[in-house]
Amino acid sequence: MPTILKINGYRFFFFSREELRKHIHIQCQNGEAKFWLEPQIELAKNYRLSRKELKEIEKIIEEHYNDVVNAWEEYFGN
Repeated sequence: MPTILKINGYRFFFFSREELRKHIHIQCQNGEAKFWLEPQIELAKNYRLSRKELKEIEKIIEEHYNDVVNAWEEYFGN
């Protein structure tokens, strides 16, 4: 489970070989979420995070999109 980013109390990470479609998991003290990265940034799953938190997470993903996708491709070899 490589951690890609730690920002504002959120940890952004991948699970090893979970599925092929690019995505990122996010965890904080309040819960967890999963966002698809392709074909666009989109919420896949939410576990107890508020709309405000999800919006903040999506903004962070947008701001660091290239870093996240590059980390995915480097880690999974795509």
